[in-house]
Amino acid sequence: MHLSIGKIVNTHGIRGELKVIPNTDSLEERFSKGNEVFVHYGKETICFEIDSFRIHKGCVLVTFKDHHNINDVEKYKGLELLIEVDGSEDDDFYYYELEGCQVYYHDELLGEVSEILETQAHEILRISCENKKDILIPYVDRFILNVDIDEKRIDVDVIEGML
Repeated sequence: MHLSIGKIVNTHGIRGELKVIPNTDSLEERFSKGNEVFVHYGKETICFEIDSFRIHKGCVLVTFKDHHNINDVEKYKGLELLIEVDGSEDDDFYYYELEGCQVYYHDELLGEVSEILETQAHEILRISCENKKDILIPYVDRFILNVDIDEKRIDVDVIEGML
């Protein structure tokens, strides 16, 4: 399975650098030299080895091994930069997988996760409720009792005033 770590939005200079808007918070881990990344180009999936990366004005500038000319990489503008993820770990999941999950409080359906808000302290789940205002629940152990990605179900506990 592939997971997007950013979108290639442009080239930078003539030496094969690509400008990537990242959608991961682990920049050094995801873009470090030697890592493999993928792009879906047409009907094929192409694997690249990262040769270099640097952060520039809120974006990531990345080069691929053996692709050091603008003509080698220009065709990848607009494509997602992907990594391979192993879905074999039962307890592990990515935050994006929480979107669409049904949220329950004492087996009563509150609503569905419509968005994950990132703050410096922790993530916050925005729960869209039918005929009510959205509910914001911090994604911390105190409030999140159980997450079952396969069943698309999250059980929560809340304190007075949250609902």
